[in-house]
Amino acid sequence: MYYQAINLNEKLSKFNDQWSPKVIGQINDHQFKLVKIAGEYEWHVHEETDKVFMTIEGEMIIDFRDGQVKISKGEMFIVPRGVEMKPSAEKECHIMLVEPRSVVNTGGTESELAT
Repeated sequence: MYYQAINLNEKLSKFNDQWSPKVIGQINDHQFKLVKIAGEYEWHVHEETDKVFMTIEGEMIIDFRDGQVKISKGEMFIVPRGVEMKPSAEKECHIMLVEPRSVVNTGGTESELAT
């Protein structure tokens, strides 16, 4: 067996595209994904699953129809399933997502951003 820690900064240095999650690990049926974001994403909802956002660098905002949350470096937030959201970041922000392997990043909303 080969044991090695995953270096998040090294993984982040290997890509520049935004809003395009990169899988860096998996546990059971969940994946850990790194994403660089900037600007606004679109309104969408994940009906079947909660979604975890962890900010590694920078800060992001998630708007909800009835409020918003700011997630700064070193913080995380869990968006409950069925809640409509719109993530954004004024400046480039690096985040980690934890979600089931089957999740489409737009929650099934028709979009060219779907992965």
